[in-house]
Amino acid sequence: MSNARSPAILMHRCYKQLQPGRHLILLVGVLLLVLPIWLVFTTSTHSSRTLAEEGIQWWIGEQFLENYAALWWQESGFRRQVTVPGMLLNSAILGLGFMVGSLIISMTAAYAIVFFRFPFGSFCFWMIFITLLFPLEARIIPSYQVVARLNMLDSYSGLILPMISSATGTFFFRQFYRSIPDELLEAAKLDGSGPWRFFVDILLPLSKTMIAALALILFVVGWNQYLWPLMITTSENFTTLMLGIRTARGYQGFAIAILALLPPLLVVIFFQRRFVKGLLEVYK
Repeated sequence: MSNARSPAILMHRCYKQLQPGRHLILLVGVLLLVLPIWLVFTTSTHSSRTLAEEGIQWWIGEQFLENYAALWWQESGFRRQVTVPGMLLNSAILGLGFMVGSLIISMTAAYAIVFFRFPFGSFCFWMIFITLLFPLEARIIPSYQVVARLNMLDSYSGLILPMISSATGTFFFRQFYRSIPDELLEAAKLDGSGPWRFFVDILLPLSKTMIAALALILFVVGWNQYLWPLMITTSENFTTLMLGIRTARGYQGFAIAILALLPPLLVVIFFQRRFVKGLLEVYK
């Protein structure tokens, strides 16, 4: 019995010995992630003159409220039409529009691929999946030409619609739908449910955690878009927070970066449990 237990005892002792090292690695990782954010925040609380003379600051200054209040009400841009509330609104519209549109397209595409037995269904899925190999930078010129010919420049539709096809969302929903037993579909057919009713009454309630997980990812991706809004808009009325950082000066760029960080951070904090649960359901 002692020989049988000795490997387990040794493993337990090794695990205890490794715990301090694991905690140290986690602590170093946290510091590497938090330190840049801390520097941006502390620098945003100093005057532009201090930053010009001394550079990045390591501690909180005395102009925190003054800087952020002035930034909130300041009108900038060539026509003095760019404000922080307006940039927040544009970023929120872009993030929410991208999230909702991508969810709808991903769910319906995965539903058709999994539950409708049509020829070349798997081929269609892999063609969608291959688009992950082509980032936005590789297709931005033809995408711009299409949007320009459709007269969607300087519009929310031009910002959102060309981006909402998400191969990642389609992949995750396909994997989740494949885990649903076929008996559920047969029972729905016997109950007289059509394809639309099966999708709305059965699949949507079962997909709540998956929707929450992907909604978090898609919102953050849409919120952080920089290159596409830069290419597709010339009017100051569509300036997002990410574009505002580019034109800000002094402490303003650091303060706008903090404001741009807060909404995605709050969304991640409030939905982190559903996010983890939804991703785990894919790999059951």
